[in-house]
Amino acid sequence: MAGSQENTRTVARRTVVAAVGGAGLAVALTACGDVDDSGRSVSQQQAGGPSIGGAAGKELARTTDIPEGGGKVIGDVVVTQPRAGEFKAFSSKCTHRGCAVKDIADGTINCPCHNSRFDMADGSVKAGPATSPLPPAAIKVQGDSITLA
Repeated sequence: MAGSQENTRTVARRTVVAAVGGAGLAVALTACGDVDDSGRSVSQQQAGGPSIGGAAGKELARTTDIPEGGGKVIGDVVVTQPRAGEFKAFSSKCTHRGCAVKDIADGTINCPCHNSRFDMADGSVKAGPATSPLPPAAIKVQGDSITLA
């Protein structure tokens, strides 16, 4: 019977180790996986999934909040002003692994996770490891208000 108890402990220990390993893997994939905060894969966003940013008509920013030659990350949208009076918007989720882009500098939208860089005017990849452009987000500029279209 002592051998039987030994096997039970071994199985229980293996079960615990497997569960802990699985939980660690889930955390790692969530932190830098291909799934965004809403549970959609990055590829679903690129394939025309639900609109980026939420409800149409929601104000994202004032035009004065977005610097010329720069931009601002606002939730799951990044809004840029490549040239005076020209506003563009893209998903703020990097197409490499779904991390949120962090800033806009020197004409690029920059991802802190793996250093992918995207052109602030059209979302195209300027430096990898990302190979797909940032998906555009539909916005409307009325007066000094920038809203989701």
